[in-house]
Amino acid sequence: MILRVEVMASSSSSSSFFVLLLGVALFLSNEATALPELPNLTTLAFEEGYTQLFGDSNLMLHRDGRSVHLSLDRRTGAGFASQDLYRHGFFSASIKLPADYAAGVVVAFYMSNGDVFEKTHDELDFEFLGNIRGREWRVQTNVYGNGSTAVGREERYGLWFDPTEDYHQYSILWSGERIIFYIDDIPIREVVRTQAMGGDFPSKPMSLYATIWDGSTWATSGGRYKVNYKYAPYEAEFADLVLHGCAVDPIEHRTTCLGSDAAVYDTITMSADQRTAMDKFRKKHITYSYCHDRVRYPTPPPECNLGPEAEDFLASGEAKLSYRRRRGKRYGRSSVDSVL
Repeated sequence: MILRVEVMASSSSSSSFFVLLLGVALFLSNEATALPELPNLTTLAFEEGYTQLFGDSNLMLHRDGRSVHLSLDRRTGAGFASQDLYRHGFFSASIKLPADYAAGVVVAFYMSNGDVFEKTHDELDFEFLGNIRGREWRVQTNVYGNGSTAVGREERYGLWFDPTEDYHQYSILWSGERIIFYIDDIPIREVVRTQAMGGDFPSKPMSLYATIWDGSTWATSGGRYKVNYKYAPYEAEFADLVLHGCAVDPIEHRTTCLGSDAAVYDTITMSADQRTAMDKFRKKHITYSYCHDRVRYPTPPPECNLGPEAEDFLASGEAKLSYRRRRGKRYGRSSVDSVL
């Protein structure tokens, strides 16, 4: 996640301060959990890159626009979008989710061009699905290209932390060659462009969106549990907003990136250490994969390479470990070691 260090005046010894600095240095040098190194990677205030999408007063700005609160009540949800379209880039936000009973609540951080290409839209999703009290929020990623919504490419994961207690960073890298989803600097999913995938790989300019809304019909246990507005307003908080991409003219769809600037995202890959970290995360935390859902897809989609890990999944696509795991909250330490 984006590191925040506060040093306060105290009677602490210099050795304690040195230990703090050493810990920070080790954190920053941990290659397995490093985000892409990009030039001029900075966070933005809301007015520098975003515009309100819907929700009126259910969108509130804090900290001089550096933090955005979206709330859901009986009247409406809320959302915002990037001012520009982008073709490729790195997009990120630190998010804190609503606490307590949140069944039916959906918080989304995603890229889409559905308003421009209604029948052939592309989409890259982080979706956070609320739950009843005592049950965990679930995180889902999805990829659509060229209107391929008939083939859902969902994956779902458990978290090693409580996402309602503090901010955690969620990021999407999108290039012409690959898509990488990150949680707190850890790569959790990679989608590599292949010939077999064809036009299903997102390729058209997209905007960045963040929303909160009522998904009672499907979000929690297939719609069994609905939003209970007795607990409203439900509030999701967004901070550390990053838009680092090739902006595109909305009329002519020409990119403003030229030469090496346009190619910078294609140069980003995962190191061996990062790939090992991703594999360990997936082994421990994935709860569903469309590639292993033999009920929906008796013949797996062409980009799915089924190896020995297929033995870890039921025919429904649910991970066997997830199926056996005791229900209820199981958050532990919010550290890299607890993930891997």
